[in-house]
Amino acid sequence: MTIAIAVTFGTDGNPGHLPKWYAITIVGVICVYVSGFAWSWGPLGWLVPSEIFPLEIRSACQSITVGVNMTSTFFIAQFFTAMLCHFKFGLFIFFGCFVVIMTTFIYNFFPETKGIPLEEMHMVWRQHPYWGKFLESENDKIQTSKTETKAST
Repeated sequence: MTIAIAVTFGTDGNPGHLPKWYAITIVGVICVYVSGFAWSWGPLGWLVPSEIFPLEIRSACQSITVGVNMTSTFFIAQFFTAMLCHFKFGLFIFFGCFVVIMTTFIYNFFPETKGIPLEEMHMVWRQHPYWGKFLESENDKIQTSKTETKAST
């Protein structure tokens, strides 16, 4: 899609005479892209946060997630037209790079939640190779409480 738009519009954004079949094809390909996003990455911004937060902080984290999502959507909508005028076909490459970055981040930093009840999500985060370094384990909590008990007696 990006190549077809780049060849047609170039860097000046003026395609000259554009055949009707070509315009229909470009719009069709964009619709397929949007449909693919709506069936894959699109709903994950709402689904994943509802599954990854422990019950104790879930409602607060969901509200922060919704706020960040809505704010990001607002800024993208405000700057999309200006970015399209400046980047031309490069805007599609720009967003494609973000999909690659997003995929890499999700693959490396988000745990698998399939089949895990919400009550056990805290254990998943503790066992994660990266995020587990920032969370105290159950053993640390037990030792801390025993130390505090001994110190108070």
